[in-house]
Amino acid sequence: MMRWEGICEFVAVAEAQSFTTAASRLCISTAQVSRQVRELEERLGSKLLYRTTRKVSLTEDGQLFYRHCRQVLDGLDEAERAVSSLKNEPRGLIRMTAPVTYGEQYVMPIVLEYMQQFPQVEVQCDLTNQQLDLVQGGFDLAIRLGVLPDSSMMARKLAERVQYLVASPEYVSRHGAPHSLSELSRHQCLLGSLPFWRFQEEGKLRSLKVKGRLSCSSGNTLLAAALAGMGIAQLPGYYVDEAIRDGRLLVLLKPFQEPKEGIWGLYSHNRQLSPKIGRLMDMLAQKLPGA
Repeated sequence: MMRWEGICEFVAVAEAQSFTTAASRLCISTAQVSRQVRELEERLGSKLLYRTTRKVSLTEDGQLFYRHCRQVLDGLDEAERAVSSLKNEPRGLIRMTAPVTYGEQYVMPIVLEYMQQFPQVEVQCDLTNQQLDLVQGGFDLAIRLGVLPDSSMMARKLAERVQYLVASPEYVSRHGAPHSLSELSRHQCLLGSLPFWRFQEEGKLRSLKVKGRLSCSSGNTLLAAALAGMGIAQLPGYYVDEAIRDGRLLVLLKPFQEPKEGIWGLYSHNRQLSPKIGRLMDMLAQKLPGA
């Protein structure tokens, strides 16, 4: 603790340019302030203050030392505010965005539970599959799925998802099941918003361009088409888990399944994350599937 002794007293004197005023602000005696500053100078082996009967001013060493001490004390103040803010009850407006289906099925039920727990919170949520700009749109939080592009945004992993390649037993009985990635070119592939699927082959990630009669940005539509035996789809587990469990869909090409992807909470790069956003992400990280 000796390294901290005299720091607050020195900064107070430097800002007040008076031992008496500094002592008053710190609610201690002038003699104590003078002693602490003198002992600080002795430890540093440097004179920090010019003292006259009328004025106290900083030496060149004192000016340098003051700038660094001010930054340290400011950092401590901010650390205390950050900790104390965790105890504050979330309140105010949260503007957020999330993908449509994932948002409807998983994010918003948790958000509603959060709003019931903290009645002073308001939420405006834009469910869209577009990658909206957080800053231009004035959003506090965005839920994003999969690989994140390089960005100045801060990101927290909330959960993970698995992409499955699936088809109905009826489709497999009519067309057979592919046993290699190259065989997919002979099958009807049900495409999402991207013209390729992602796999892992010999330890390396691979994007494979596929084609088919149906292309749709709706995961539910692709699920319905796969269940109807119209082709093979690559969909996240939250679309197909139930159908896989009850045998309505079969998982194909398991050895080539790509690693788990992240489900992320994105927010602007602020000095301090507000309690309302931090608490909401904590709840999402506890309750989302794959958390």
